[in-house]
Amino acid sequence: MGKLLVSAMNHAPELTGCGKYTGELVALMVRRGHEVEVVTAPPHYPGWTVKAPYRNRYSTEVLDGARLYRCPVLVRAAMGGVWRLIAPMSFALTSAPVTLWRALSRRPDTVLSIEPTLFAAPFVLLSAWLAGARTVLHVQDLEVDAAFAVGHLGGAGGLKRLAAAFERFCLSRFDTIVTISQRMAEKIAEKGIPEERIALVRNWVDLGHIRPSPTDRAYREELGLPRDAFVALYSGNVGPKQGLDVVVEAARLLADRNDIVFAIAGEGPSLEGLRRQAADLPNVRFLPFQPYARLSQFLSVCDLHLLPQQASAADLVLPSKLGGMLASGRPILVTAEPGTELADFLAGAATLVSPGDARAMADAVRRHQSGSLPDTSVRCGQLAATLSEQSAMDKLEDLLMPAGTGDRQRDARSERDSPHSA
Repeated sequence: MGKLLVSAMNHAPELTGCGKYTGELVALMVRRGHEVEVVTAPPHYPGWTVKAPYRNRYSTEVLDGARLYRCPVLVRAAMGGVWRLIAPMSFALTSAPVTLWRALSRRPDTVLSIEPTLFAAPFVLLSAWLAGARTVLHVQDLEVDAAFAVGHLGGAGGLKRLAAAFERFCLSRFDTIVTISQRMAEKIAEKGIPEERIALVRNWVDLGHIRPSPTDRAYREELGLPRDAFVALYSGNVGPKQGLDVVVEAARLLADRNDIVFAIAGEGPSLEGLRRQAADLPNVRFLPFQPYARLSQFLSVCDLHLLPQQASAADLVLPSKLGGMLASGRPILVTAEPGTELADFLAGAATLVSPGDARAMADAVRRHQSGSLPDTSVRCGQLAATLSEQSAMDKLEDLLMPAGTGDRQRDARSERDSPHSA
């Protein structure tokens, strides 16, 4: 078995996004017998505030068998503009000495860096080089491209060129780059990375935990949703990339239908703006995140899942919430243009409308409510099976801890580097 050091700005117990998958990856690697340490921040996503009982300072804990070293991060509820640079840069700086310390103390076989954030990559690479470890970058989000695409950093040419140069510098120095979609892999290759150093492992879903089930009407009432209405649900981060304005505008077009309700569950920097936008709409409900233990039940409380995204962010991220939606067996309505990976992947399993087209979304919701669209549950189940946790973890373990990792590899390295060797 091998030793793994992980640098990740987001980690469990965050319930959505990169933190959810990094936490699951670490827990599964521990269960498979590997020694894992993690350098991370206190839980803060998607609301961009540190969640109690955690405090925004250095601390350590053991979670799911791995030792975590938490480092402070500069965050605030309004995370727009330059703050989208300040937060990851602050984590990169506060985590750098801890990453170096743990790499030199534990001498891991592999150091894994999670993007976002790429700002930590130079310190990860230096720490791994000094410790003689392999390096793997797990790209959950092409954050440089996405930041400019959704307007976080404006369109300044000089800044864009500088960011692209920094990205190429970092990417080119990792031994292996793992990403979660084919289009993202292609974009990484376009940045000058040889294809043989790029691997595709889609984000997974625990099919033992999330499965199709009947709608729990009592749970609906607990959430403040009508027992017998048609519920269209978005659940996840509420930020600019999601383009959730279209959901509110679609609800406005259907405001005269008291048998159709739109629910938005989650946290994020766009939440208060959406609340104001929907303040006069009786058919829109805002819900908090639900505990993971109730996630399967929650994903089955709706009649239709909504998966909106900005057109400018297409193929830069593959929504992490997709696996749970598919596993729940409920119909899915997606905003995606034909030819994008999301549209191609969901062919035959979801209803597609153009990003930003509220009228098309409202019409699709109306058709789902009337039952005039074909049943896609079988195709959803087939796609969910391709995202199984077991399959993804087998691939990731091979990439992170290839044959020879551990004591035998360490002994071979020591013999090779010994001053007495020929």
